[in-house]
Amino acid sequence: MPTTKRAEPDACSLLDADHRKVKKMFKAYEELTKSNAAGAPQKKRELANEICMELTVHAQIEEEIFYPALREAIKETDLLDEAEVEHASAKDLIAQIEEAADVDDMFDAKVIVLGEYIDHHVKEERNEMFVKARAARGLDLVGMREQLETRKEELMSELTGSTA
Repeated sequence: MPTTKRAEPDACSLLDADHRKVKKMFKAYEELTKSNAAGAPQKKRELANEICMELTVHAQIEEEIFYPALREAIKETDLLDEAEVEHASAKDLIAQIEEAADVDDMFDAKVIVLGEYIDHHVKEERNEMFVKARAARGLDLVGMREQLETRKEELMSELTGSTA
């Protein structure tokens, strides 16, 4: 039975697609820090803002929908506690990045460290949390994917001010 469910995109595959998207953005940011091209500070600011928005929305849909459902479905919740602490640390860095007046060495350091935090967080989700979620009984991850997508679209349009 699990093999038929695995083939269908589920909540974990949606969250993992977000992870891959943000990882590419962090790589692009690192490339910009290596190049001293004209306009690099402006490009870095725009990319950092985009990274922060993606992560803010991602963390919110996990905290509103994915984590509570998983907390009900699995016995060991220490992973979820750690994930929420990691989210809090990431949110603190996101706030510092968004509030920064200058795109300087400290700005770069904050974006790079945020990327390292997210890398660690993603590994734990992918290797442990998603495995447990997919093994949990009574957790409709396919249905949850739709919930996550809908909420993500709402949040993105709130943050961007678009109605798309």
